[in-house]
Amino acid sequence: MHVPDGFIDAPVSAVAGVVAAGAVAVGLRGARRELGGERTAPLAGLVAAFVFAVQMLNFPVAAGTSGHLLGGALAAILVGPYTGLLCIAVVLLMQGILFADGGLTALGVNITVMGVVTTVVAYAVFRGLTRVLPRTRRSTTVSAFVAALVSVPAAAVAFTLIYAIGGTTDVPLGKVLTAMVGVHVLIGVGEAAITALTVGAVIAVRPDLVHGARSLAAPLKLRVGGDLIDVPAAPAAATPAPARSTRTVWAAGLAAALVLAGFVSFYASASPDGLEKVAADKGIDEKVQEHGAADSPLADYGVEDVDNARLSGGLAGVIGVGATVVVGSGVFWAVHRRRTPQTPEDRTTPASRTGKSA
Repeated sequence: MHVPDGFIDAPVSAVAGVVAAGAVAVGLRGARRELGGERTAPLAGLVAAFVFAVQMLNFPVAAGTSGHLLGGALAAILVGPYTGLLCIAVVLLMQGILFADGGLTALGVNITVMGVVTTVVAYAVFRGLTRVLPRTRRSTTVSAFVAALVSVPAAAVAFTLIYAIGGTTDVPLGKVLTAMVGVHVLIGVGEAAITALTVGAVIAVRPDLVHGARSLAAPLKLRVGGDLIDVPAAPAAATPAPARSTRTVWAAGLAAALVLAGFVSFYASASPDGLEKVAADKGIDEKVQEHGAADSPLADYGVEDVDNARLSGGLAGVIGVGATVVVGSGVFWAVHRRRTPQTPEDRTTPASRTGKSA
């Protein structure tokens, strides 16, 4: 659903850019709370790289149409909605600058539609479901499936609304809305399957690393005499257990992303994605403009001067994963380092602790 330059006029694109910038600013502030430990920043960078890799895997959804992961639901559930928004923003930035995918003037539109809308809608649905369903791994995975499924047509509706305000072609809005929602409901099924499988796999091995699965660690309750009471916690060990390392998970996740982008992507569907298909069928693309980075050596997910298509696409995918994990991890590490101390002890000066004035 990457919107190219020329679909939306300049004034509306500028407004969308302001909205996206504001959302990213809010995301940076909120991510300071979500990035609670030093291990979280590289994991958030890994999530961004994984989303980049899976977005290269277009899957067929209808005759002559394909779809790909948007990733907002997956990122929000794994690392939190604020950090998830930043993950998608990093991915879209890398795709736009390095691979000429998604217009540069439309970057604000893409972040708003593919980042803000998907993470907000998906996480709201996910949290609503996890509040009413039993606190189990299965129900958490089911909630992730439904949240991802809903987020994709929601993004299609958001694009249609933006197009209604600033579209550069005169196409009946009803036709655009029907076509966009129709095809993206089908794409949403693929998105939901990928999201549920990924979230379920991580929960199975390390539920403590899934932001949306924190409720699984909440105290169990028993019904006694009609009242719910907390199950007594086990006595604390004399020596606290050391924090579990995330190196294995990070290495496995990075290896999976590299394999998907560097090898599996060669077998992705070559059919146009949902937006491209609707744009061609309805005439939305009449005023599409050439991408500002069309001369990039990695444009269209291929390496310039590498004639072998399989090698060219694979190298581009590997470079993209590497660039995204480096940039993403750097951003999240910087956000983590700027966290404001939250404990009363951190906010108390040494003098006030001793009762002496400076």
